[in-house]
Amino acid sequence: MPETAVSWDQLLWGTLILRPYVFIFLTAYLCLATWHLGLGQSVIYLIVGYSIAWLSEFSSIHTGFPYGWYTYIPATRDQELWIGGVPFMDSLSYVFLAYASYSLALLLLRPYQRCPQENSPPHSLAPVFLAAVLFVTLDIIIDPLALRGYRWFLGQIYGYPEPGIYFGIPLSNFAGWLLVGVMLTYFLQRLWAWSPPFAWLARGRRSFPGVAFLGAGLYLGVLIFNLSLTFYIGETLLGLVGLFIYLPVTALALASWYQARSRGLCSEK
Repeated sequence: MPETAVSWDQLLWGTLILRPYVFIFLTAYLCLATWHLGLGQSVIYLIVGYSIAWLSEFSSIHTGFPYGWYTYIPATRDQELWIGGVPFMDSLSYVFLAYASYSLALLLLRPYQRCPQENSPPHSLAPVFLAAVLFVTLDIIIDPLALRGYRWFLGQIYGYPEPGIYFGIPLSNFAGWLLVGVMLTYFLQRLWAWSPPFAWLARGRRSFPGVAFLGAGLYLGVLIFNLSLTFYIGETLLGLVGLFIYLPVTALALASWYQARSRGLCSEK
């Protein structure tokens, strides 16, 4: 019997059901980024960021650049939305990961300012590069966990022709994440500093005590989610490596929090 074609809306609904955690984080991004950027600019970043991420993945599975060679396993092709051989939800996650990484980078670099998010330097590359490093650092935990997706509810969605040296992940993958992270966070920086010509693009912006910590909170939420799953599936060594890697970041974040607390958070204007 011929296979029954699955409609686009069925695949999209299947993606929501199969990957609810991605859309929980995406919803958090839309809420937080709207307060920082405005709804219109947040949607612009969602579209452009997704496009950059999808192009990078599409390129890598066909040419090996920028992450090295890997293959998506089409086991869920009839259950969730795929675009050009790439699972829709996979490229979508780059957007909120980059936003969270950039927010944390601003907080770590500018703890002495009362509103580090609002006063971010529009031309400085320091937050861009730090954000890209934080972006890669998250992937150091996320990708080995995703490679073991058959042991939790992700499922086995991708694999490498040859196992890499870091828990099965090749180092080229992290080099690719660094490159793409720089692209994503640089565009976000430019968008953050942009004064939109139409007021509706900035609709939803807010300034209130603690606003500078919200994106960093999203970063922490993603980190805790992935570390918890890592320990849950019994990958203790991988989890401990992740915790060790984040010791310096945690120390910097606590120092930033202490300074911000002692000097006062952002106030309403």
